[in-house]
Amino acid sequence: MTEKGLRILVIDDEPQIRKLLNVSLQAYGYQLSEAANGLGGIQQAAVFKPDLAIVDLGLPDMDGKEVIRQIRDWSAMPIIILTARDQEQEKIAALDAGADDYITKPFGIGELMARMRVCLRRIAASDNEPILHCGGLAVDLLQRRVTVDDREIKLTPTEYELIKFMIQHAGRVLTHKQLLKAGWGNSYGEDTHYIRIYIGQLRRKIEQDPTQPRYIVTESGIGYRLMGR
Repeated sequence: MTEKGLRILVIDDEPQIRKLLNVSLQAYGYQLSEAANGLGGIQQAAVFKPDLAIVDLGLPDMDGKEVIRQIRDWSAMPIIILTARDQEQEKIAALDAGADDYITKPFGIGELMARMRVCLRRIAASDNEPILHCGGLAVDLLQRRVTVDDREIKLTPTEYELIKFMIQHAGRVLTHKQLLKAGWGNSYGEDTHYIRIYIGQLRRKIEQDPTQPRYIVTESGIGYRLMGR
């Protein structure tokens, strides 16, 4: 999948934001469609069939999280949310509702483009690939084998489920709730203590320097992101 010609839907009620994104993203070869409210955005998502959507949470007619939930009923396309700087709980709720990533206003186009590329690369990857890579980290899904720079890492079953989930969503911010579900199902509710313990264990096994993680990056107050830096 190449970036040129991909369709991007922007759902935002601020004309200046839509204009900025329209000019900037078209300059990169994207096709743009816009909507100024949630209902129009949902309709455009069905008609325009975008490859990725950028959704503002503060829409005039409906909650941006409801827009995400309705789109998620029938589409798995990447969704990046736009949020205000003080909307931490809103970010978490939107990510749990199905958004792939977030970017905080005011933002730079370079930062947005980087987040978009990560999302688009992820959906372009083959779902049938038996070995997933993120930098020097590799997870063999068939053999349940994890290596870092070709060195095998011994993990507990729960540690493996967590790193498998993270590499399947490499580059995407994952909330504490999503990680709890991946590691323990629905039985541990909102107890983020387990996640902190297991992320610490994974870092000690995977990272060259656990205090300066190369792979498992903390998203403060929200969760973690697996990066291949």
